[in-house]
Amino acid sequence: MNILLDTQFVLWILADGKKIKKRERDLINNNNNFIICSSISIFEISLKYSIGKLKLSSFTPIQVPNLLLENGYEIKNIEYEIFATYHQLPNDIHKDPFDRIMIWEAIKNDFYFLSQDKEVSKYQKYGLKII
Repeated sequence: MNILLDTQFVLWILADGKKIKKRERDLINNNNNFIICSSISIFEISLKYSIGKLKLSSFTPIQVPNLLLENGYEIKNIEYEIFATYHQLPNDIHKDPFDRIMIWEAIKNDFYFLSQDKEVSKYQKYGLKII
């Protein structure tokens, strides 16, 4: 199964794994699953860190890609087609632009999306697969 991680999971994997539920950890650690981190998550972490909305104690944003790769996670760059078709995702459900682009990325690439955000389930009617 191809699973795209919400940015919160990226942070938890790198800093605070205690917030990941057992079922979620089992999915992430299952060798049959391909765990994907969006390049948008790296941008979100860097942006929020730079404006003081995110505090990091054990690493800096510049270390995130290497930490992910060293731990066996795939980093996926977003293709221009995702950006070009982004306007097709209804915008009445969720306002966070980072979550919305990852939701659209998951839909367009037929990935499962792993998030603890309850709002994302409302995108299932548009093709989002959540677990």
